[in-house]
Amino acid sequence: MMNWEAFTPWPSFGGGVLIGVAAAILLLGNGRVAGISGILGSLWSTQRGDRLWRAAFLLGMVLAPVAYSLVAPIPEPEIQADTATLIVAGLLVGLGTRYASGCTSGHGVCGLSRGSVRSLVATLAFMGSGFATVYVVRHLIPLLSN
Repeated sequence: MMNWEAFTPWPSFGGGVLIGVAAAILLLGNGRVAGISGILGSLWSTQRGDRLWRAAFLLGMVLAPVAYSLVAPIPEPEIQADTATLIVAGLLVGLGTRYASGCTSGHGVCGLSRGSVRSLVATLAFMGSGFATVYVVRHLIPLLSN
């Protein structure tokens, strides 16, 4: 069931445009892919000059919601999972980014836009896993508990 009150096409479109522009600027200006797991994971293990742009990119991600809150109220997140589920999910996402050699931003946004077959396979695996997880959690597990 679609919650039409939460349907926000224009802010979503604007956010997508900003993500695309930021990824393009980083790629064209620095020759780097805007994959968050790679940027964060290599923050301390890279050469000194490489750390500055990585730290600036991550700081921008933290400060963006602060800047947004100056113009509009930040929506209250609705999390429908307990702490243990969130921890397991986070660990599985981390494991998946290691196996895929990147995350959804690196493969899904940057890799696909560059026509990378490896990124296409990784993105299909990410999305397929997400679809399967939602189906199991919302449809199969409730049937087992009855």
